[in-house]
Amino acid sequence: MPHSPRVMDQVDLFARSLDNAVEEVFRLMMGVRCVPVDECPAEEREMISAVIGLAGALSGICVLCSGGTVAMRMAEGMTGTLAASLNDMVKDAIGEVCNMVAGAWKSKMPLLASQCMLSTPTVVTGTNYQLHYQRPDLCIERSYRFEKLSFLFILLCESMQ
Repeated sequence: MPHSPRVMDQVDLFARSLDNAVEEVFRLMMGVRCVPVDECPAEEREMISAVIGLAGALSGICVLCSGGTVAMRMAEGMTGTLAASLNDMVKDAIGEVCNMVAGAWKSKMPLLASQCMLSTPTVVTGTNYQLHYQRPDLCIERSYRFEKLSFLFILLCESMQ
């Protein structure tokens, strides 16, 4: 079902704000340039996802999905420590990256900045899993690349007050 012009304006605003938030977090926290790309190839078997809940003026979730190598590089960029596996440090770092991007994204919109809360991150790892969500009112999937590594960030919004 096609969205109304008002919803499309909201989608565009959310997507632009997400792009800005991702660029800001990666530049400030990891010292790397991170840009939107058309697709995020699934190049790895072992995957990791961080999920942050949204509640209040907006109900939904933010999800960061990446391969294990990408996650380990993000963690290294944040902590300065090289990881050989998806250990607890990497899981914590990915949860924190998702949290920082979600926080930076919502801070760009006054209503969300003051009236939307974030949950603590939940991190899932594995080689064969799917995250299932009920049909959201709004879904924004954006792929990003830093260095030569790609990841996916998803905003699913069930309702906006």
